[in-house]
Amino acid sequence: MPLISTTEMFKKAYGNYAVGAFNVNNMEIIQGIVDAAKEEQSPLILQVSAGARKYAKHIYLMKLVEAAVEDSGLDICLHLDHGADFEICKACVDGGFTSVMIDGSKHSFEDNIALTKKVVEYAHAHGVVVEGELGRLAGVEDAVKVNAKDATYTDPDQAVEFVKCTGVDSLAIAIGTSHGAYKFKGEPQLDFARLEKISKLLPGFPIVLHGASTVLPEFVAKCNEYGGSLNDAQGVPEAMLHKAGTMGVCKINIDTDLRLAMTASIREHMAKNPGDFDPRQYLSPARDAIKSMVQHKIKNVLNCSNRL
Repeated sequence: MPLISTTEMFKKAYGNYAVGAFNVNNMEIIQGIVDAAKEEQSPLILQVSAGARKYAKHIYLMKLVEAAVEDSGLDICLHLDHGADFEICKACVDGGFTSVMIDGSKHSFEDNIALTKKVVEYAHAHGVVVEGELGRLAGVEDAVKVNAKDATYTDPDQAVEFVKCTGVDSLAIAIGTSHGAYKFKGEPQLDFARLEKISKLLPGFPIVLHGASTVLPEFVAKCNEYGGSLNDAQGVPEAMLHKAGTMGVCKINIDTDLRLAMTASIREHMAKNPGDFDPRQYLSPARDAIKSMVQHKIKNVLNCSNRL
């Protein structure tokens, strides 16, 4: 069973639910995510950042994802997260990815269009779909670092022009989410009026939310208990993400919560078993923590259980 694109996934999801796009870095993370999706019978996007690709190497990640498809029997999309330039998008298209994101949000509107269009033309010629980005999210994730003062919300009218000029298959927008664990000071807010306007101007077109981890309190508490300092970390409320999934958001990215779940589990194990030096002993419960967290997201946030 080959990897698939997001085209049919998003057609089914639009207006009803969102598909989780989970960042992967190693075998245990992939196994935990895929086991959860299989148990929940959920559509699934596994995504790889430039940092993960550098850390694990392209070929290792490809083989792990291919093994996940064979082992689970699931239809899985493999997506490049935050491609910075044409070259990395081309390498991922040529290397077997079925979806790529070109993040030209740091450029001018005109330059973002030109870069995105170039990637779209190459990817579409090879049967690969493309996600673009318009607007800039604050926060830090791998090589993506944007100060709050430099963050900008997506302009709805520009979104229409951007989609028309580039031919992208989906669009990541900025409505108040941010990368990392520290998303809000004070009451969390997402600009649903902006999302509604964009969805009305682009009817049926798939919208993407980045920076959408909820920073689950149990994992923050465990990280803090066993040596962390995440006391004021605050993520996107689950109810807000659930609502977004009914308003044209078809893909919700999740990375920080994966890191927190895994790190919390490993910290707890090592604190309780200081003499343990067998990676299998601390990575097995970490994999289980990933699975449990992803199942929670699928059922309670994304609303995409039993959607296959």
